[in-house]
Amino acid sequence: MTSVLIDTVAWVRIEGGRILCARPRGKDVFYIPGGKREGTETDLQTLLREIEEELTVGLIRETVVHAGTYEAPVDDRPGAAVVRMSCYYGDYRGTLAASSEIEEMAWFSFADRALVPPVDQLLFDDLKATGALN
Repeated sequence: MTSVLIDTVAWVRIEGGRILCARPRGKDVFYIPGGKREGTETDLQTLLREIEEELTVGLIRETVVHAGTYEAPVDDRPGAAVVRMSCYYGDYRGTLAASSEIEEMAWFSFADRALVPPVDQLLFDDLKATGALN
């Protein structure tokens, strides 16, 4: 049986050696901000829409660059869905604020790795290896 693939994009924002994470309303897990595409949206269109919806800022389109793509099962159950997360760096305009979709924002270091899903942990590992994440 093939696993379901959940295709997402995420915004990698690092400041002071910490990465921005967000916890959606009604969830107890933090994620790298972003989400799933709607219809035929490109990665960039999805990223711009999701970040504005979640964090009330506008990403500056010409600064967005690919940071890596990661895949991991949602959890360790057999046949669990697989998440593909295409990650992008980019500058923004505005003031970061949690929207009505987001319960809480936090800046995580590598020590907080266990608080994010498996696919996000792969990104944490790469960022730590390059020295970007404390």
